[in-house]
Amino acid sequence: MARFLIKRLFSATLTLFAVSVLTFLMFFALPRDPVTGMCPKNCSPERLERVREELGLNDPLVAQYAGYMKGIVTGRDLGSAQGGHCDAPCLGWSYVTNEAVSDTIARVLPVTLSIVIPAAILWLLLGVGLGMVSALRRGTWLDRLAIGFSLTGASLQLYFVGAVLLLVFVYNLKLLPVPSYTSLFDNPWKWASGLVLAWVSLAFLFSAIYARLSRAQMLETLSEDFVRTARAKGLAKPKVYGRHALRAAITPVVTIAGLDVGGALGGTVITETTFGIQGLGRTAVDAVRSGDLPTIMATVLIAAVFVVLANVLVDLLYAAIDPRVRLH
Repeated sequence: MARFLIKRLFSATLTLFAVSVLTFLMFFALPRDPVTGMCPKNCSPERLERVREELGLNDPLVAQYAGYMKGIVTGRDLGSAQGGHCDAPCLGWSYVTNEAVSDTIARVLPVTLSIVIPAAILWLLLGVGLGMVSALRRGTWLDRLAIGFSLTGASLQLYFVGAVLLLVFVYNLKLLPVPSYTSLFDNPWKWASGLVLAWVSLAFLFSAIYARLSRAQMLETLSEDFVRTARAKGLAKPKVYGRHALRAAITPVVTIAGLDVGGALGGTVITETTFGIQGLGRTAVDAVRSGDLPTIMATVLIAAVFVVLANVLVDLLYAAIDPRVRLH
């Protein structure tokens, strides 16, 4: 298991290195001068040159990349025009918001985490549970209800579901406050009430997909020889279904769940925009609109980190569910 983990971590490190190089080249090796996008429109040529010197853009490209990565690991000096010393992880300085990019990320990342993690727990519990019940009660009204739920969820879009929930529960019935973010540690009730509609919206749409997938996988697994053998041995149904069938059927679900959660942590743009919550995804969109290159780079790198880490977690879960994976 240790060897398997080392191999996956090494592969993840190489992937993150490649992403960091490509992201850096995308913004700093293109013909367009990145300083013109960082500095306000009224910057004089002298200030542009000073900013270019402070950013090290007159240095060789390899030295620029090394300085950028060093800033992430140990911090770096950005110059007086950019707030002086930037502590690790230093992701640069935004001339649009006039603050360190790491401060911006530290402010909006907890928002996205607070949206995605509870929503993921809900959609996995609801989707997988409904799919398993549907498969075990195939042909009954529960099965038809689950299929109808899946088709409905797959047919709707997040911005529509979110708008309906806002209209009903916030503006008409006034049962919930306008969606907003409050730290869990400051006020747990306000934190939950401000984000519950975002959780429900994501959980409803994603659980529909997981219900269909779980049902299909469970039906396929129930027809396998090892399940029939377990039944022939006289094992109790809960043991056959929970210990044997579910463990085999859950493997593809783990793969998709890891990718979905990793991608969502990189920024739930539509969710944050629909409910007016400033998270990582909405910050990335705002940075693109304003040409805030350091913030764009930071959000791209963070999204890549989440996706890569999600894949590593999926590999580890695969190895725990199916020991044969460790041999590859």
